[in-house]
Amino acid sequence: MKILAVDLGLARTGIAVSDPREMLASPVGTMEEYNLERLVTRVAAIAAEQGAELIVVGHPRNMDGTRGESARRAEGFAEALGQATGLPVELWDERMTTVSAIGYLNQTDVRGKKRKQVVDTVAATIILQDFLDSRRLRG
Repeated sequence: MKILAVDLGLARTGIAVSDPREMLASPVGTMEEYNLERLVTRVAAIAAEQGAELIVVGHPRNMDGTRGESARRAEGFAEALGQATGLPVELWDERMTTVSAIGYLNQTDVRGKKRKQVVDTVAATIILQDFLDSRRLRG
């Protein structure tokens, strides 16, 4: 099944999608949208376009595991996205994914304005790959 992943941000949101065999996460892109309702509509359209059957939304918990404002925003977004698409939506712990994304971009010497444009897409791809790897391990 194809799975879509979302790295929700305040200004930019990264999107990634899996292959139908759930082996590999691939970047789709980053969108700039401040309005949560419009963002839900745009992500729902991408999910339909990609043929997604499940959506994973990054859940930004605090390092101690507690839920802050960003986690609650992701939870509300996930619920609205599920209602808009009719698809199951799962939250996935995304702690350290942005740090990992920046590390990858440093290794490939992506800096400045270009980094700002792709870091959320890379983070979405990492979230999805972690999710896929976990599903495979669980069987």
